Amino acid sequence: MDRTRTNTKWTVAGLLLGLFMAALDQTIVSTAMPTIVGQFGHFERLVWVFSAYMIASVVATPIFGKLSDMYGRKRFFILGLGVFLLGSILCGAAQNMTELILFRALQGIGGGAIMPLCFAVIFDIFPPEQRGKMNGLFGAVFGLSSVFGPLAGAYFTDNIDWRWVFYINVPIGIVAFLLIAAGYKETANKVKQVIDWAGAALLAATILSLMFALELGGRTYAWGSLQIIGLFAACVIFLILFLTVERYAKNPIIALQLFRNKVFTASQVSSFLYGAIMISGATYIPIFVQGVYGGTASSAGQTLTPMMLGVVASSVIGGRFVGKFLFRNIMLVSIVVLVVSLFLLGTINADTSRWIVTVYMIFVGLGIGVSFVVFNIATLHGVSPQYKGAATSMVVFFRTIGSALGVTVFGVIQTNRLTRDISQVIQDPETAKKFGDPQALLQPAVRKMFPPEVLTKMIGGLAESIAFVFQWSVVLPIIAMLFVLLMGRANVERSSAEPVRSFE
Repeated sequence: MDRTRTNTKWTVAGLLLGLFMAALDQTIVSTAMPTIVGQFGHFERLVWVFSAYMIASVVATPIFGKLSDMYGRKRFFILGLGVFLLGSILCGAAQNMTELILFRALQGIGGGAIMPLCFAVIFDIFPPEQRGKMNGLFGAVFGLSSVFGPLAGAYFTDNIDWRWVFYINVPIGIVAFLLIAAGYKETANKVKQVIDWAGAALLAATILSLMFALELGGRTYAWGSLQIIGLFAACVIFLILFLTVERYAKNPIIALQLFRNKVFTASQVSSFLYGAIMISGATYIPIFVQGVYGGTASSAGQTLTPMMLGVVASSVIGGRFVGKFLFRNIMLVSIVVLVVSLFLLGTINADTSRWIVTVYMIFVGLGIGVSFVVFNIATLHGVSPQYKGAATSMVVFFRTIGSALGVTVFGVIQTNRLTRDISQVIQDPETAKKFGDPQALLQPAVRKMFPPEVLTKMIGGLAESIAFVFQWSVVLPIIAMLFVLLMGRANVERSSAEPVRSFE
């Protein structure tokens, strides 16, 4: 890239807006979802509004990372913006849950280009000593979007129309497009290489098989049924085929050689786990506020915002300290904070005060935020320049796949627990048929139709099912700790000074 021609200020501003828009979409939708479900129905498909976006992003992320390594960042970043904006417009125009899920997948393809390429460009245009500061800035913008998202989603939902949670992306995306188009210059790479489309298809098949098995198991089909066993078996077969293809592909979408580096491996696995942790809070706290407290989208946003403020604060702090302490030591503090806060969230019930939930969410955010900075930098520990784009895309890839699988697994846990509790407290078939739909708890007008004793039991069951999700989520930071310890004494100084390795 010809750095002398790049307008750094315009480029950074465009990247920040692009990241803000893509990150905003992950939280602005959360507070609107209870209202959307109330309008479209199909409570059981709620997780797929998140999963469709994430699956598409998971598959697209490594592809765009590899393409940007081969042909340059700019064209694919702009392409990602265009696809994302098209998906946003279509989501806003959706007329039913099926359309919304499909258009969210289109959005995810665009998001799969925007987020990883933001960080790849930063590593292109800034020297090593400035990258920690810039990653802290970008992490703060990610956190800021997370704060603004719940509030904006709540405002649009309660005062205008939930469709504006998608339409708001259009003006932001257009400005980002103009700044990048005018400010970012790079030397085009004309070298033709073969794209690993087989690997991409097998990766998508692997993830979809697993998620359909988890989503359908125990509800549509019994866990021991031929259909579910077949889906799990297909997942294993596709995974083996994917790893085989990646091993021999000339230009694999995932360079398996990178995983020989233990710091890189630890960063990816930990990003996966942190992605699942964050999605649990962003998805179930809004449902808790609206379903248990009977609040509006605005009140749900106000409860989710403290977590995102914690993310911002932690990200900024992480950007300042990542160059002074070992990666391992910073993340161990994060893990302790997460274990304690998730354990406390696992104790909430229908009688828990809202301010207590708010405090717990603040600490979850503090535990999560620093990971955006540390894992983005640790990922490049000893990685060759030719793998830089692919490596940075891997952090987003594994965080997103963690969120995708996390929201599905937690959705199964929460739904099964809620179904069990409702069947125990509402045993009369006619009453269960009339009042046993948890979707009704998200609609204030319908809640008023419940007999008081039934409503109390339903609310209690919903609260317990969400607390059950957080009880399970405590396991994730504990597993992350085992991998963080593998980072040893790696830090920014050593990462920057280490001899470049070749994985060819």
